[in-house]
Amino acid sequence: MNRAEKSESVAALNQVFTDAGVVVVAHYNGLSVAQMSALRRQMRAAGGSVKVAKNRLAKLALEGTDVAHLGSLLKGPTVLVYSPDAVSAPKVATDFAKANDKLVILGGAMGATSLNPDGVKALASLPSLDELRAKLVGLVQAPATKLAQLSTAPAAKLARVFGAYANRDEAA
Repeated sequence: MNRAEKSESVAALNQVFTDAGVVVVAHYNGLSVAQMSALRRQMRAAGGSVKVAKNRLAKLALEGTDVAHLGSLLKGPTVLVYSPDAVSAPKVATDFAKANDKLVILGGAMGATSLNPDGVKALASLPSLDELRAKLVGLVQAPATKLAQLSTAPAAKLARVFGAYANRDEAA
């Protein structure tokens, strides 16, 4: 890699660290190419990305960003998993780490907040933005549905009573 390519790589990484909502750092030593491709596919489906970069270049790119404290985690073969929202990258990384013990989560950052491995797992257990929206719509719709059920319930009960009297008279 020549000097110009390195500076382009540092600039691209700096943009990633600036724009990402959350960044997870993990060791990937021992993962096969197929496993790494599967991780990349899962992250792409969730709206995030996976990047393997030289630690020295990544540390240079961290300077001046909110996630500059990640520099201490960049030792050995590390992979950066990031996404614009705060839940998808930790969720995919944690699920992938459960299935593949060779991916070891070291920590991460959400803005200026530093995350240890337990913090990343806790963030992964939160519902995604789409799930929260669905719950909110369900809560908003629930009172209207209950109101509609209550308004039709007396008429339905009255119809059942009349039907029961009609059946009793026919049986007799």
